[in-house]
Amino acid sequence: MPLLRPRLEDVAELAGVSHQTVSRVVNKHPNVSPGTREKVEAAIARLGYRRNTAARSLVTRRSQTIGVLASELSQYGPANTLLGVERAARDAGYFVSVAALREVNREAILDAVRHFLDQSVDGIVVIVPHLETPAALAELPVGVPLVAVGPAGNDAVGGVRVDQRRGAELAVQHLIRLGHTRIGHVAGPQDWIDAVARADGWRCTLAAAGLDADLMVEGDWSAGSGYEIGRRVAVTRRATALFVGNDQMALGVLRALNEAGINVPRDVSVVGFDDQPEAGYFSPPLTVVRQDFEELGRRCMDMMLEALEGGEGPRTLVVEPELVLRSSTAPPG
Repeated sequence: MPLLRPRLEDVAELAGVSHQTVSRVVNKHPNVSPGTREKVEAAIARLGYRRNTAARSLVTRRSQTIGVLASELSQYGPANTLLGVERAARDAGYFVSVAALREVNREAILDAVRHFLDQSVDGIVVIVPHLETPAALAELPVGVPLVAVGPAGNDAVGGVRVDQRRGAELAVQHLIRLGHTRIGHVAGPQDWIDAVARADGWRCTLAAAGLDADLMVEGDWSAGSGYEIGRRVAVTRRATALFVGNDQMALGVLRALNEAGINVPRDVSVVGFDDQPEAGYFSPPLTVVRQDFEELGRRCMDMMLEALEGGEGPRTLVVEPELVLRSSTAPPG
């Protein structure tokens, strides 16, 4: 005879609390004392209780599914943003359905949104980091909460983003404090929102320090493009420091400089962006601007859950970046 699935009421009886208290713990409601939460979680673990999503959906008329519209998932930033959102959604009791765009345009975005609406998703998260995304989203009559990761929020769409300009400012200010006055920028593609913001932060920080911002070269986020740009830098030797738009391009830059006999950081300092797990093992270990993708995902789901509960309208939440110092930067030789 199969064992009966433990119910919420069974957890409440074992923990000696009301079923409403168990519901608060399961749904991660903050208004539960630590002692009570510990008792309930112990009872959940002992009984092997799992929330019955199907039954919950009948009561709430929700699918417990969030649609995630994404592009460029081969890139570290979008892929880890998706991972952060997925983890936060799972922690909140939601499944994630992902639609990856092959090309980014208004019609492709609209088709994906229609697909999600056919699935009766409760809300949609958009991770499409291109300049045309905010305008396209503002035109969509979606009918469910919509949160964009990256673009700034507006009157129609809420947004969660890392402060990319501040990240660039942290990198460039660090190099200026070390004594560098010729600081170049290996930029990402300038049709990406984050790449534009990082380039703008680099430019404005140099201008504020009275330094020229005339050493910018655009790459495509890949190590290969960083390598080709690094070879050019090795020939011209115009910059004593480089702020690189992501860690992958920085990896290519480091190899090109090493092959040319240019020592990092004695001859040229290098700062990356993202802090991918391998960055601390580059040669030399890479100084980076770190993005907290876990926090980005949590903030995104916080905004989504507020919208599902009829909370305040669209707005922008900002996650602050962090400068992580390693061995690839030093005063100019």
